Amino acid sequence: MEELQESIKVAGDADYPDQVRRTEAVAAALILIAHKASGADATNLSVEMSRLSTYADQIQAALNVQ
Repeated sequence: MEELQESIKVAGDADYPDQVRRTEAVAAALILIAHKASGADATNLSVEMSRLSTYADQIQAALNVQ
C-alpha cells in the first residue's frame, strides 16, 4: 500500500505537471483494482478496467476539494 500512498500524494501535488499527476492517479486506480482482484470476492477485470478512467477522475476530483 506504500505505492498507493505515493501515487495519491503525487496525484494531488500541484508542484507536478498535469500529465504526471494524471499518470499517478491512474497508477493509484490500478493498484486499487489489483487489490480488489486479489481478494476473495469475484472481480471482473474487464469491467474494472473499463472503469479505470472514471476511478482516476474520481481520485483527482477528491484531491482537488478546496
